[in-house]
This record gives sequence, structure tokens and C-alpha cells, in this order.
Amino acid sequence: MLAVEATAVTTHELPAPLRDFPDVDAVTARFGEHGYVLDRSLATTVFLQTQLGKPLLLEGPAGVGKTELAKTLALATGRRLIRLQCYEGQDDSRALYDWDYGKQLLYTQILRDKLGELLSDTDTIAEAVRRIAAHESVFYSEQFLASRPLLDAIRSADPVVLLIDEIDRADEALEAVLLELLAEFQVSVPELGTFHARVLPYVVLTSNNTRDLAAALKRRCLHLDLGYPSPERELEIVRSKNTGLAQTLERSLVDIVRRLRELDLRKAPSISETVDWARTLAVLNVDTLSPAILADTVNVVLKYTRDVEKARRALPDLFDPNRDVPASLSELDHGHGHGHGHGHDHDAGTGPAAEDVVDDVVDITDGKAVRAAKDRPGRFDRGYYGTPDLSAFRRR
Repeated sequence: MLAVEATAVTTHELPAPLRDFPDVDAVTARFGEHGYVLDRSLATTVFLQTQLGKPLLLEGPAGVGKTELAKTLALATGRRLIRLQCYEGQDDSRALYDWDYGKQLLYTQILRDKLGELLSDTDTIAEAVRRIAAHESVFYSEQFLASRPLLDAIRSADPVVLLIDEIDRADEALEAVLLELLAEFQVSVPELGTFHARVLPYVVLTSNNTRDLAAALKRRCLHLDLGYPSPERELEIVRSKNTGLAQTLERSLVDIVRRLRELDLRKAPSISETVDWARTLAVLNVDTLSPAILADTVNVVLKYTRDVEKARRALPDLFDPNRDVPASLSELDHGHGHGHGHGHDHDAGTGPAAEDVVDDVVDITDGKAVRAAKDRPGRFDRGYYGTPDLSAFRRR
């Protein structure tokens, strides 16, 4: 039977949360002072974060206000914002801490004479190494420790908001590094020991759902999925930004953006891009929305060429779904109503005779009569648009 050695486990008591907000309504009011509009669910989640002292994980599409929430939380509570921007291939030396090797080398050069005195009475290399090893802790002290955002938030003597932005872009190894901080608000440095949080930070993690996060990370956080808001709330957000656009136009613009999101786009426009579009139209002194001005500026909200082209084709219908398409003059010229507006001539013998065209001219306000006048036998016998000329065959 294996003998199990019992070891004492020491625990560190976490500092109490500062509780910057007395209630949910105070969260909504303080955020509103800084131009961030919260719905009841989001305000409640932020309030619980500050009361329970737990990290907050926000997931959702880009541009719905996840990063901005962390920034506004720092402004509303008067805390310093510490931001860790995640990316692929990021390691713990960029997120937690690193040793300042340049500073260590500089001190070694400066103390070269002192090292010479220390090793002057040694006869062998092994004895010199042992002598130096007895003093190696000097070079692995806090004086040579380079704090990165995570350790900086733990060591800070002042209250901070730690923003871990786009955690889904980082490798899974970084998620494992975060578990200790998210659960115990501490960071372990093997050469020095464990650093515990002096003041409990507010930790906000954001994800754009480019990959699934580990269950262990989610379990340590309060979680909220931020999607696109309701039309009323999106309009309230746009108006809170003081874009300079008339309020009636802002309402129409929000409706158009929401219809754009229903298209098959590579990147749907977000709330922040709706605000940018409103500001763009205000700068252009637009007082009436039209498909033309929207088509000219749609590249402000759509970032891919295919999306821009698709939106420009759809904007007339999005702008006015119930619009009536007027009959074009090409119907009179060519006897068809697809309205592509190209110009081409029909040679004698391959197109309708002049008297046929005259016979087709009827009251264009009555579309039914126009179609009926054109629907007669032999209409397509003269080689319309590449069809074979069957007139001679039918005469035989």
C-alpha cells in the first residue's frame, strides 16, 4: 500500500470587494453619465460583479460594446484601466511577467569588480560557481521583475479594472495560465513565491466567439452573451453619442442597418458602425435619406467589397420595401421591361418592324394592358436576343 504524505495547505483570504455601486439603478445612472446605455440585464450583471468580486466574461459579435463596457466601468468607478490585448501565439511572459535580462546584465557589468573580489580566493570553477549561486537570488528579486498586465493588476495598490480583450484569439495555453488569477486573484512566480491581490480588481474578459472557451475558464466567471440590441435600445445608444444627425433620420438609419444585418454578409454592421454612419451623414449635412446617399456612404459600415456591392444592390428595397418600380422607356424601345438600360439596335429583319412598335404603344399607366398588347403569336419569331429566326420556316 502506498503511503500518502499529508501536507498542510495554506489559503489566502481574498480582500473584500469595494462595492462601488449601491444598487442596479446606480449602475445604469453612472454608466449613462459616460454615454454607455445599459439594459436591465447587463446592469444587473455588472452590479453582481462588483458585489461578488467575480470576473465577468462577455461574449458576442464584434462591435456590440464589450470592450467599451470595461472602459466605462473604469471611468464610472474612478479606477485605472489595465488592458491585455490577446493574440495568437501569446505566451505567459507577455501576459504575466518576465525577467529584465538587460537590467541584470547591466548590473553584472557594473558589479564586475565586486564579483572579482568575491571570487578572488577561489581555486576551482566549481567553487566559484557555488560562491555565485549563494548570491543568485539578488538577480532574481522584485527589482529585476518586469510586470506584465496580469501581475501588474495583482500587485497594484490602487483599485484597477483588468480588461482581458479577445481571449478567444489567444491559445488555450493562456487560458490555463489565467485560471489561478481568475479563481484566487493571485499569481505565482517560482523564484519569488505567490503574489496576492492587495485590492480586488474588476476583471472583464471579452470574446468574439471565434472559438469555444474552456469550461474551466467559464466556470470561474459570471457570463453574459451580448447580441445586437433591440431597435429601441440601439436608437437610444445612437442618440446618446450626440452624432449631430436629426433624430428622425437616426431612427430611419437604425432601421436600415437592422435590415442590412439580415443580408448574407461576411461582417454584419455593429452598433459602433451605426454610430459612425450617423456621424458621417451629419458631417455631409444630410437632411434627407435616399438610396443614393446611403450607397455612397455604405462603405463606412461594411468592410468587405462583396458586402458593399451586395448592400448597394439591396439598398433601394431596404430603403423602401413597398416602393413601386416605374416603367422605363426601354419598355417602349425594346418591348420588354427588365430595365437594364443598355443600348443596342435591332437590324431590319432581325427585330420588330416599326409598325409593330407603334402598335405596342399603349397607356403605360396600365401595366396589364401593356403586357396583354405584347402577348401575341409570332412575337419572338424574328430572332429576339439570339433565338433562331423562325419566320421563313413558318411561312413554308
